[in-house]
Amino acid sequence: MDPKNIKKEYTNGEVTIVWQSGKCIHSGNCVRNNPDVFKPKEQPWITPENSTTEKIIETVNKCPSGALTFYLNKKD
Repeated sequence: MDPKNIKKEYTNGEVTIVWQSGKCIHSGNCVRNNPDVFKPKEQPWITPENSTTEKIIETVNKCPSGALTFYLNKKD
């Protein structure tokens, strides 16, 4: 796997955040807008259980590079 083009998914049960490292330009919008979820110095660096689904979607939509996307999980 190419370390410069990793794709990872993180979920809080309602929404899943998809991060693609190859697209990330490190603008910092995610960290500034939702520091409870996006913590680049920690592992894992995305912890969606620390925020509401609405706030996560709002934050992901501010990603200028498209490195962060999301999808809503199906409800049973």
